[in-house]
Amino acid sequence: MKMSRLVAFSSSLLLGTVLALTGASVAQAQGSAQSVDYVALGDSYSSGVGAGAYDSASGGCKRSSRAYPVLWEAANDPASFAFTACSGARTGDVTAGQLGPLTSATDLVSISVGGNDAGFADVMTTCVLQSEATCLSRIATARAYVDSTLPGKLDSVYAAISAKAPAAHVVVLGYPRFYKLGGSCVAGLSEKERSAINGAADHLNAATAKRAADHGFTFGDVTSTFTGHEICSGSAWLHSVNWLNIGESYHPTAAGQSGGYLPVLSSKA
Repeated sequence: MKMSRLVAFSSSLLLGTVLALTGASVAQAQGSAQSVDYVALGDSYSSGVGAGAYDSASGGCKRSSRAYPVLWEAANDPASFAFTACSGARTGDVTAGQLGPLTSATDLVSISVGGNDAGFADVMTTCVLQSEATCLSRIATARAYVDSTLPGKLDSVYAAISAKAPAAHVVVLGYPRFYKLGGSCVAGLSEKERSAINGAADHLNAATAKRAADHGFTFGDVTSTFTGHEICSGSAWLHSVNWLNIGESYHPTAAGQSGGYLPVLSSKA
């Protein structure tokens, strides 16, 4: 009888210890998430163009409540959240107008930038409106820019982020491939043009990933999360050309933000 009581007491003590430790771990994890100071920088892929539900106060920056930074903030309840990403932003726009919220206390920074510098909007306009040969030539020009000029511009942005927020964990988000090759599209660009555009996106991502790594930043590749959801897939998370709202063309939908970008940031943050 005494042995049974001793075993029962020991079991209760062990259970209480486990529960206490588990509760402490949960509390510590929650406390860790809630102590994060998060700043979201970048271009239209970060501001949420294409997802709708834009904050009127953001004006032409078109910051959406469905953009992945806002979704991450809602899921993780950080101590502070600053959202300065802006539609159309190039690297110089980020350094000139978006870094204000960064401080030595900033813990997490996310950013997508470089596509506008490389002229991808003009690439898509050229490819939609002009010949295949002209399209392929414009893509070649964009790739050459990515090789020759963009790395230095990314270096300037990344160095500025590190100078203002030296302790921050920085996640650099890339861009999806636009097209599913051999997909459901029966009109529009040729398959050769679609393949070249996808290749240019991969080229941009590779250059961005290299510069991010050299600065000690983490690169978030979204090509895998968007696979099966490209234009011509039948389940696209990207807008095709939209003549009624041209600015949303070739940008992620709300599903692209929540299903394509958010999981990558969550896994890298």
